[in-house]
Amino acid sequence: MSKSENKVAGYAIIGFGNIGKALAKAFARNGIEVSIATTRDPESFVSAAAAIGPVVIPTTLTEAVKADIIFLAVRFESLSDVAKSLPTWQGKIIVDVTNAYGVPPEKLGGQPSSSFVAQAFTGGKLVKGFNHLIAAILDQDPAVHGGRRVVFLASDDDGAVAEIAALAENIGFSPIKPGGLSEGGLLVQARGNSWGRLIFQDQIKFD
Repeated sequence: MSKSENKVAGYAIIGFGNIGKALAKAFARNGIEVSIATTRDPESFVSAAAAIGPVVIPTTLTEAVKADIIFLAVRFESLSDVAKSLPTWQGKIIVDVTNAYGVPPEKLGGQPSSSFVAQAFTGGKLVKGFNHLIAAILDQDPAVHGGRRVVFLASDDDGAVAEIAALAENIGFSPIKPGGLSEGGLLVQARGNSWGRLIFQDQIKFD
């Protein structure tokens, strides 16, 4: 495990379920190094990471959160545990790939789920994105019939959303920004027993 212990990629994915693996494949297809972590010992998913590609680096949660850009691909109820792994997320961009389906709106204080997540990750710049596609679709090559699969990115931070939009393009997607967390975030969130209007919309953009 010396590789994972000594090297932290600029990008990290927290969570290695179907969504986390699909994101890792997008990085691997384009030769971009990314750290992968869960709450488990990284030895337990070394072989699964290796099967995706050599640029996918299994590591501990403690190491992964040192990355500059962190994708949250965990179950919504696990977010608080991840948030506690750093005292402050100042200077980091957090990409919220979670869905709060089944979480009562009152538990979120009546806010969009992404605003609730932003408050948990104190100091971080939050971008809601990549969550509207089911894992089986996100897992596929985003190049489709000469076009590129769309990902929606909502944020209250223009600089952060621009950086994630550039990354999305680098890994093959076509980013669309539906607005801030209180507007665009509502379109790409799940909350209670409802889904935002853009959830499950598999769109292809042609240049």
